[in-house]
Amino acid sequence: MTELNRRIVVQGLASAALLVSAGEASAQRAEGRPETPFGFADVERRAKDLAARPYDGRVPALPAPIAKLDYDAWRDIRFKPEKAFLGEGSPFRLQLFHLGFLYTRPVTVNLVRGGLATPIPYQASLYDMGRTKLDRALPLDLGFAGLRIHSPLNKPNLLDELIVFLGASYYRFLGRDQLYGLSARGLAVNVEGRGGAEEFPTFREFWVVTPETNADALEIHALLDGPSLTGAFRFTVTPGDETSVAVTATLIPRADLATVGLAPLTSMYFIGENDRRHADDYRPELHDSDGLQIAAGSGEWLWRPLDNPRGRRISQFGDRDPKGFGLMQRDRRFETYQDLEASYDRRPGYFVEPEGAWGEGAVMLMELPTDTETNDNVVACWRPAQPYPAGVPVSLSYRVRAVGGAALHPGGRVVNTFSVAPVASGTAKSEEAKGGLSRRFLVDFAGGDLAYYRAAPGRVEVVAGTAVGRITATSLTPNPHVDGFRAAIDVALEAPGQSTDLRVFLRAGGRALTETWLYPWTAA
Repeated sequence: MTELNRRIVVQGLASAALLVSAGEASAQRAEGRPETPFGFADVERRAKDLAARPYDGRVPALPAPIAKLDYDAWRDIRFKPEKAFLGEGSPFRLQLFHLGFLYTRPVTVNLVRGGLATPIPYQASLYDMGRTKLDRALPLDLGFAGLRIHSPLNKPNLLDELIVFLGASYYRFLGRDQLYGLSARGLAVNVEGRGGAEEFPTFREFWVVTPETNADALEIHALLDGPSLTGAFRFTVTPGDETSVAVTATLIPRADLATVGLAPLTSMYFIGENDRRHADDYRPELHDSDGLQIAAGSGEWLWRPLDNPRGRRISQFGDRDPKGFGLMQRDRRFETYQDLEASYDRRPGYFVEPEGAWGEGAVMLMELPTDTETNDNVVACWRPAQPYPAGVPVSLSYRVRAVGGAALHPGGRVVNTFSVAPVASGTAKSEEAKGGLSRRFLVDFAGGDLAYYRAAPGRVEVVAGTAVGRITATSLTPNPHVDGFRAAIDVALEAPGQSTDLRVFLRAGGRALTETWLYPWTAA
């Protein structure tokens, strides 16, 4: 798999071999086991049973009419809204994706009513086939490609798409007045391809719990399967301005897991204010996310602008018991993008908030080079410091929020990052600038108490550091256009190809006024 084709390939990975649960209740009765209402413990039991067997990644053969569907023919198959499930007094509606095109591994979708889980049988009558013609009847146990949920998200009398599970363990969801951009995943394994290819565990079965009348949240369970582990997941979806998905998971490693990525997020960054190499476009910026936000366990807030690097770049941000991390779309002005179709200004950010202590580890960020806006080239996840041993269950819980333009913390935050050649002054600086060994970074900070300090800028200090090389100059200028300040930082390295990581924040007295801006730079 080439790195540039991640978006197409990973969406084509399906949700594993069909696991039929029909007759589960009758099997319980036949074996003399007590019948109990379906719950998360049932999915955990299935995950443990599955982990005790070797991984079976075989793809069942699909009937010829489905196997030959191309993208246009598959997309023309639409679920009939009037056939949606969960409609009995519930604000939620369940629709199912048809198999075909890249989605060739069936998943089982169960409805849970009164504590009893029953698989939904495939029926062609659930779909408007459009121009697509299936020339023969298909079996009831065919399965589906995935599922989606609708709810009155934006208007009380209109059903909007709320959340989608489609392809491997990928899911996407929306808050009010948002459009799809980045994706979340159940789990990532060996994202950086260390010693072999990345694994894509898949959700092979779902259980959708029928909600009570007028319920404000929906519960969905999923069974994960992959070469290195199995898992039981519970998603509690609560729609709103910032729709949230509360995740509870139990992981059962088949092998020692040293490269697992928890709560992974996948996004796209092509062109931005700090990267104009691919600038032959009328649109100034093209990205689903523009930065990585981290709420460190220490209480410090970090902002790392994203980049379209020349080669694969992996960054690790060590921490203990993080309070949160996420890929954000901070710039929400239409003028930034000028795209009437993609509407990048309405893409959400996803912010992960762990519950409980996650211990030692790091937020891992991987950025891949891309020459088009159609490729997902950014991945962020939490990497535990210690491997998960084979056979030992791991339990964790967290919440993912679909964030719009709201600030996540009360301090000042980065609103712009620019990079230019420094103004040469003196022989040494002239040689550094000419040789590409020095660079000037301009960082705009706004929010928090910065507007208050604009009348007395001398009380605000730029605190800058570099892991390698030296900071040769800093300056700070009030910026009325953002109601804050613009910091300028000049950095110099000693040799071409040398890299460093920069850190900058503003403070007054002994108090930090802003989050910390982080940025990698490599001398030309």
